[in-house]
Amino acid sequence: MIEQTKKLGFQSLNQGYNSVFRLGRLSLGLVVPIESYALGAVPTMTSHVERVQLAEKLGFAAVWLRDVPFNVPSFGDAGQTYDPFVYLGLLAGQTKRIALGVASVILPLRHPAHVAKAAASADVLSGGRVILGVASGDRPEEYPALNLSYSDRGQRFRESFEYIKRMSEVTPVFENIYGKPHGGMDMLPKPVSGKLPLLITGSSQQDPQWIAQNGDGWMIYPRNMGMQTQIVHNWRSQIEAAGRPNQPVMEPLYVDLVEDPDTPPLPIHLGLRLGIKYLKTYLKSRQEIGINHVALNLRFNKANIETTLKRLADDVLPDFT
Repeated sequence: MIEQTKKLGFQSLNQGYNSVFRLGRLSLGLVVPIESYALGAVPTMTSHVERVQLAEKLGFAAVWLRDVPFNVPSFGDAGQTYDPFVYLGLLAGQTKRIALGVASVILPLRHPAHVAKAAASADVLSGGRVILGVASGDRPEEYPALNLSYSDRGQRFRESFEYIKRMSEVTPVFENIYGKPHGGMDMLPKPVSGKLPLLITGSSQQDPQWIAQNGDGWMIYPRNMGMQTQIVHNWRSQIEAAGRPNQPVMEPLYVDLVEDPDTPPLPIHLGLRLGIKYLKTYLKSRQEIGINHVALNLRFNKANIETTLKRLADDVLPDFT
């Protein structure tokens, strides 16, 4: 079965996962909010639904929401401000094809029963388009606000991950620190394809072997080419050693797309200011080393957002569809 999966592509999980992740190919998505707000932490959310609908119309593979419970000053970014699961429900009803991802739900800050119920509900409402990124969290200030310990978030991440996976079963019976489902109880609805895609973000306080053995994919931060190549190679070697089918890798990238297509790249926060020619070169190099999806973040983009989306659709997407 594993050899067959290697030849045919990644495992089939749901419509969103299958359309975004293809073996040997790279697709493009967008981080929500799709707007520029470089000068402050809080976006305006202007035309937010219309821009997601435009992204779908133009052919982007996915949009990605974030789980930012509090506007933490040291973090400097309030994300889309709306709760990701409430927003998933809205977007499920306002779109038809585009994958709806969360990058990523902070598992130790939520009870996994609530995460499993909300994510499965959004998956059903969207026709199987939800991709759930999960993380242990990196904003220490949020934990005391919820009377939770920051130091043991790694253990709670693992047990929450297990709990969410088990909720896809019919009347699951198990016990961990989050509870003891028993007595024939069942959680409804079930995900459309019977399983939610769970992508692990960074290390999430886990060792590489655990990530390789458990995730349906991996989200990693952008790094220089040599380092990223080695990281992807090592991880896929660990997946193979674990006897599992190949898994996709994705990365986010902040982009400030300038008008001159020949402008060489200059570093910005977790990304690049560059012309479209060099953006295509960057994305092709990522595809060559085994990155399967890049989620573009336009927070620092100076040009008009709708114009930028159309430029990307006309000049970049044809090479990555």
